This record gives sequence, structure tokens and C-alpha cells, in this order.
Amino acid sequence: MSAPSIALPAAPIAERGPDRDTQWLWLAGLYYLVAAVAVTMWLWQDPASRVVAGNPYDSDQFAWFFRYDATAIAHLRLPALSTVGMNAPQGINLMWNTPMMLPGVLLAPLTLLAGPQASLTVVMTLGFAGSALALFAVLRRWGASGLAAGVGGLVYGFCPALINSAQGHYDLQFAVLPPLIIDAVLRLITGRCGSGRWPAARCGAWLGLLMAAQIFITEELLFDSGVAAVIGVAVLAVGRTRAAAGRIGDLLAGAGTAIAVTALIAGYPLWEQFFGPVRQHGSPFTPDHYKNDLAGFVQPSATMVAHTHDSAAFAAAFQGQLPEYLAYLGWPMLIALAAVAALFWRLPTVRAAAVTFVVLDVLSLGGTLLAGGHEHSWLKLPWYWLQTLPVTGAVIPDRFSILADAAAAALFAFGLDAARARWPAGRRAARWAIAAVALAAIVPLVPRPLTAGTEPGVPAGWTSTFAALRLPAGAHVLVLPIPVSTFTEPLRWQADTGMPTSMFGGYFMGPAKTGQAATDGRGPSPAGVYLNWLWAQSPGGEAVAAPSRQVDRPHPTPTRAQLRAQFAAWHPAAVVAVTVDRSALGRYLISLLGPPTAGAGGVLGWRLLPG
Repeated sequence: MSAPSIALPAAPIAERGPDRDTQWLWLAGLYYLVAAVAVTMWLWQDPASRVVAGNPYDSDQFAWFFRYDATAIAHLRLPALSTVGMNAPQGINLMWNTPMMLPGVLLAPLTLLAGPQASLTVVMTLGFAGSALALFAVLRRWGASGLAAGVGGLVYGFCPALINSAQGHYDLQFAVLPPLIIDAVLRLITGRCGSGRWPAARCGAWLGLLMAAQIFITEELLFDSGVAAVIGVAVLAVGRTRAAAGRIGDLLAGAGTAIAVTALIAGYPLWEQFFGPVRQHGSPFTPDHYKNDLAGFVQPSATMVAHTHDSAAFAAAFQGQLPEYLAYLGWPMLIALAAVAALFWRLPTVRAAAVTFVVLDVLSLGGTLLAGGHEHSWLKLPWYWLQTLPVTGAVIPDRFSILADAAAAALFAFGLDAARARWPAGRRAARWAIAAVALAAIVPLVPRPLTAGTEPGVPAGWTSTFAALRLPAGAHVLVLPIPVSTFTEPLRWQADTGMPTSMFGGYFMGPAKTGQAATDGRGPSPAGVYLNWLWAQSPGGEAVAAPSRQVDRPHPTPTRAQLRAQFAAWHPAAVVAVTVDRSALGRYLISLLGPPTAGAGGVLGWRLLPG
């Protein structure tokens, strides 16, 4: 006798059957892909060099990671989990960063052929279309009609949270797997894993594969998905304790299989992350900073078609900056969701989606209330007591909005079906009213095509200078300017050309001297800051955008003896400076290192290795 299941509605009878489901899936996928290309249309003018404007630093970092993955595949091996390609000689731990290793490996041939930015453009386009299609498939499984599931997928796949994440946060924008992960958990809990032998184990194996895959995209969305799944399970289990208790055996079998599969695939990478040579603890970000503003739920940014000058200015002034402005859903959608929850609360799918949406959005507000740009520290929110715990302390709360929007889309879809069922086709006025309300809720969420710009080109003479230096593979090179988190152009040059194979500095999450997680780890030395300041005062850096050239002069200024000591400590195989010999930096380096070994265009190079 099989274990009892928690009863939930099946798909509408007229739409059941694998052939019908496949037709809906293909049709939805095609429409979502067209919509994704429309949103990314300016990138597709030149996918190898066009990048979403607004966050060049993270875009450069992701380009570096995709080049790193592609280089490993070109040498017929998987990418190493720790590398000195950045931040030589200490290196970085990729598991503490956001390399999107799975997409990077799968798209390695495209990266090698057309460059990392082409791969990132593909990832972004598939992120929109794939996220929408994933929720569409999940909604169909849980009883939504084709029309309602199509609308729900559209609301999630192109929600403001994903649109704004497209500004450099590729790992968050590619939110394809979270709906599938939550679906697998709910199927395991409710006994909807199918028939045959060991259905719970098969469902658990699928869940384990999804979890492992998400680890190699971004771990943060896996955590957020787990929170959303727990909330949904708790709501479905309320009032069904006997049925839930009867499923403990299958639950243990499925959960055990999921953990085993995840451990088999991602166990060693996770061990490397927490116990490997380059490990850290805590979060590199200021606590309770990246959280939603309460007013952000109704104030659209300029990325939406329907916005005002004042709302766009409010979003632009958000303390977390626009890539983290994730709360917006608009008054019409919020009112529609409240109406659905009130009218159809008796439906289990509506209850589960509604509670999940509300709880996740409350968590997204952080530890204390931020409203209208003003902090109300006296009002403590639930996250206040969670943000100091070992795991949750590293979570950025505003990103719960991505899963909250998935729950909102599901609630909207189930509500649309419930309303159409309550007022059948014979009552045309009611059906037109439902369509009008649905349209009014969706229109404010229509995004504009993403604003794009051209990524900075490689400095003239970069490739020929490295070729003339004839450096061995893996040689550590001091590139000037030294890259840091707000000064990432050298990472882009390395990503576009594959040269050098290892450089000092970079943009990464790494341990500070205390082991605490920090952006750029220990940060550049005073000597490195001084050399960057000299470069910023020098001509010859035309490839670098003007805002990035604003570098503060270190105090006190390092002496020549300190510079020589720092060079001895770095022990670089070569120095490559994007400058000319007549500049302040060029003259300084010549006085320190002698005449350059090679030079072309606006690049000078010194080979410091013997021979």
C-alpha cells in the first residue's frame, strides 16, 4: 500500500496528456525566447563586445571567469577550484566567488571562438527565456492551464528583479533552476513523484542533480530556493499532518538520495570551499545594507517602460544601487495578488504561493526597516535575528525578491485560473473584466530593452608586447594598472586575449589578514596604490573609462626603497604597463627597472626573468 499523498489539483482535463503538454512547452519556449531577444536586442547588435550598461566591474569579472573556464577546457581538463590566474601568488578560491562554472564550461567552445562576452550574452538571453519556461513547466505540473502558466512564466522570467540583475549579476539573472528545485521538493513531500519502483528515490536523484547544478551557478539562489521550499511545504502540511506523517519514509528515502547525489557531484568542491587552502569566513558585505526599501515595491526604475522621472530618480538613489533594486512589482500587481489570496484562499496552491510570497518579501526587507530612503532602526524585522547566524549572515536579503517574484507569478497564475473557473465562459462581462484586471497588473512590469554599451577594447600593443616578452606559461605578471574591484579593465583585457595567464591583483572575494571575507581580499599594497595613482596621472590609458581613472594618492607616498622591496616581494616574471615612456609612470618605471624589454602602441613591457 503506497503512502498517502497531500491532495492537490491536477491539470485541467481538457489539457491533460503528454502530447498537449509538449505542444504547450514548445510554444511557450518559442514565445519566451522571442521576448528574451527583444529585451536583449541591443546586445545582439554585436554580442561579442556589447554589454549591459551600469555595472562594468561585475561584467568584467564574469568575462574573466568565462575565459578561465574556456582555457581549462581547451587544455582538456575541468577548471581548477583554486587558481593563481588572479591575485598571484596567493590565488583565489572560485567556490567563494561567482564563476558560474557550469555555464562557463558548457559554453567554452563559444568563448574560445567568439570571446567571453558572446557567451555572457547567450547566458543572459537564456536566463530570461529559461527562467520563464522553467516556471511555466512547474505551473503546468501543479494544475495551471496553458494560458495561466504562460502568463505566470512571463511575469517571473521578465520580472524587475531579473531585469535589474542583468546589470552585471549574471549568476542571479540566470534563475532557471530555482523553480525546478522547489517543484522537486514539493513533489517529494506531497507524493507526486510518479509511479513505478522507488519513485521517491528517483525524485530525490533529480533533486540532487538540480542542487548540484545550482551550486555550480550560484550557491545563494540554492539557499533562497531552500527557504522558499520550506515555506511552501509548511503551508501545504498545515491541516494535513496525518498525510504528511505517512510520507516520512518516502521523504527520508528521497532526501537521502538527493543528499547522496549532491555530495557525489559537489562534495569535493564544497570541501575545497570550506576546508581548502584559500578559505574565509563571514560576509564581505556590510550587514543590513543590501535590503529592499519598502517604497521600492511601488517605485519603478528607468528599466521599466512605465516609470516617472521621480520614480527613476528614487531607484537610481537606492543605497544598494540599481543592480540590487529588486523589490518592484507595482500597485496593480500587489492589489491583484491580495485579491487573489482573499478570494481563493481555500485553494492549497493559492495559500502556498501567497504565504511564500509574503514571507520572502518580508525577509527581503532586511533586519530593520528602510522606507523612502530613510532608515527606521527602531523597527526590528525577522531578518534581524537571522543575519548573525553562520550561514544566513552571508546571505544578501534583497535577493529573496527573485524567489518572491516566482511565488507572485505562481499566485497570479493560479488566481487567473480560479477566477476563470468561478465566472465561466457564458458570463462574457466577467471574463472581460478578468482579462482587463490581469492586463492592468502586468503592463507596469513590461521592461524596456536593456541599455547597452561597448566594452572597452584591448589597449593597442597589448598582444604584441606579450608576444615579444616570450613569457613561459603560468608566469606571474604585474600589470599596471593593477586591477581591483573598482578598477577592473585589466581583467577584461586578460579575458579578451588570454594574456597574461597569471596576474597580481584582481576583483574577487577572498580572506583578509584575519580570514574574514573581504572584497579584493587583503587589498592592494601601498606600493600598488601608488603605481595605480601614477598611471591615472599619465597619458596612454585611452582604453580605460574616465571614471575609473580617479585614484586617490596614498599617504604617505612610498619611497623608492619601499617600491624595490615590494617588487622583490612580488617577484614578477614581467611588468606590463599600459602607458608610454614619456608619462610619469613610464619615466618612473624606467628609472626603477631600466629600459623596457618590449613595447608597442601604448604598452610597455619589462621581462624580469633571466634568459
